[in-house]
Amino acid sequence: MLRKVFSRRTLAIATGGTALAYCCINSGPVQAPQSTLPPPPPSWTPPSRAEMLASLRASAESPDNEFDLLVVGGGATGAGVALDAASRGLKVALVERNDFSSGTSSKSTKLVHGGVRYLQKAVFELDYDQYKLVREALHERHIFLQTAPYLSHMLPIMLPIYKHWQVPYYWAGCKLYDFLAGKQNIQSSYLLSKSRALHSFPTLNPNGLVGAVVYYDGQHNDSRMNIALVLTAIAHGATITNYTALTSLVHPDPTTTTTTSTTPHHLSTALITDTLTSQTFPVRFKCLINATGPHADTLLQLADPDPERAPMVRQSRGVHIALPPYYAPRRMGLIDPKTEDGRVVFLLPWEGGTIAGTTDTPVDAPAPAPAGEEPMAQEEEIRWVLDEVKRCLAPDVGVSRADVLSAWCGLRPLVVGPSASPGGDTPTPTQSLVRSHVIHVSPSGMITIVGGKWTTYREMARETVDTAVRVHGLETRVRSGCVTETLQLIGSAGWETGLYLRLAERYGIETDVARHLADNYGDRAWTICALAESMGIPTPWPRLSPRYPYTTPELHYTLKHEYAHTPTDVLFRRMRLGFLDARAAGEAMGFVVDVMGRERGWAGVGVRGGQGDGRWGWRRGWSVFGRGRGTAEDVEDKGE
Repeated sequence: MLRKVFSRRTLAIATGGTALAYCCINSGPVQAPQSTLPPPPPSWTPPSRAEMLASLRASAESPDNEFDLLVVGGGATGAGVALDAASRGLKVALVERNDFSSGTSSKSTKLVHGGVRYLQKAVFELDYDQYKLVREALHERHIFLQTAPYLSHMLPIMLPIYKHWQVPYYWAGCKLYDFLAGKQNIQSSYLLSKSRALHSFPTLNPNGLVGAVVYYDGQHNDSRMNIALVLTAIAHGATITNYTALTSLVHPDPTTTTTTSTTPHHLSTALITDTLTSQTFPVRFKCLINATGPHADTLLQLADPDPERAPMVRQSRGVHIALPPYYAPRRMGLIDPKTEDGRVVFLLPWEGGTIAGTTDTPVDAPAPAPAGEEPMAQEEEIRWVLDEVKRCLAPDVGVSRADVLSAWCGLRPLVVGPSASPGGDTPTPTQSLVRSHVIHVSPSGMITIVGGKWTTYREMARETVDTAVRVHGLETRVRSGCVTETLQLIGSAGWETGLYLRLAERYGIETDVARHLADNYGDRAWTICALAESMGIPTPWPRLSPRYPYTTPELHYTLKHEYAHTPTDVLFRRMRLGFLDARAAGEAMGFVVDVMGRERGWAGVGVRGGQGDGRWGWRRGWSVFGRGRGTAEDVEDKGE
């Protein structure tokens, strides 16, 4: 029977029938597979700086043009307030003395996190404020990762264990961290054996290693996130300018009631100076928002002079360093939970490199860093971070001072609470101060928001706008409540994980460049590619540095669409080359100045041609970076 079934004749018929059926099925014209991916979004060009300045000036010409809110400060908090208010329908203006995120908001640890160390303090010190901060931050972490998915992502972070008794201790702590996140938890933490830990993090110090716990938090590109907030607020109708400083406030005469604010004692006029042209003009508003971070006390004193007022903010220095990429795996971070002085140090992959930090050094209360002055990373601070990194890594890694590619310092605006004893002889260490925020309403009607951290910027903005609406009677001016919990930032609508492949295929650009554009600009990457095409820039696009994916079309895009006005705006904050590698950024400086000179019409353009001075901001900006392979002196020499 089987011989009949599998005879030569039967097999030949079956084979021939199969071949005939295949030919019939595949006959006819070949059709390309239909893509289900959305087409590129329509291009959007934000208003020019001249249009923004005209809108500011118009506010003093007619009551109809008056702003509901004038926000001072273009960092994470100020940009968040502007977006929240504009998305509710309020007429909003924001002024920033320097560039957006030029202060603390571009110099963070780049984490979107609840804070495992804050949870530890909450448990062992029975600190309810720390517990509330962790719960709030974990909730905001979930929203943050959805708000701009192309700019933020989850990151596993390894906590190495060197004593057996610490295994249940750290495991329970991370599980509690997961539990507090609830349904919004990113992914569950897990234990690793010694061998698995070394496989996941090959440079980890193996001496005495017992195992490790891995937990999950978020990571983002902080200054890119800041500019996304600014652009989204502008798209919702806000008027926002950088390099415009609030120089003075016009205090109303209490004997008159001509002001349009809710009470005659409330501020309603500020003098604003365009620092690029030195022109000063008045701006009128109903409510003034102080979102100047570590410099909040300066504006408080200007709005309500009081020499006896205790400071609201205590500044703390946070220093980070950039290291070569081999220091950490591409997809795993490391936390040292117990440094020699009780602080925490992270070693994290970021933008193709590795960053390590941070210090937590209080700034002397009698002499806080003045507004407008960039703090420098001191050599002893860089050495301290390096020493902690050296303790975490295997001896054969050869941690060296020469490996420091860049170093920077940011100022944290920590709220001084009753327990901080600001005027005492032994103030509370800054690492012990809660990173929560405070909203203060001054007699002049100004609303000050201080404290907090990047992760909680949205909640801080919501509470600030709620306060402004209530205090200044703006209920009839809003069309809705807060909508930012579900409002995606610009660049998110047309983004998907395979966007870089579509960019590379359509425009023929290199894969690493396409991935960089998709990960940092979202669907706005299409605009960059279209701009390059319209300018006739051939592929492969010229790079600012051969080792990094920053290219000429991206430079032109930041000048045309993102209000970059100085070389440091481009190299530090629109691109992140200055943070990753100071020497590479210094080498690119001349080219960037030349391009900007042609775009802006600068006379005598060129680093050696006279535009390398403080007028354009790059010499001051470079001074904040460290003294490794990319030194402040190296870059300064290029301007001589």
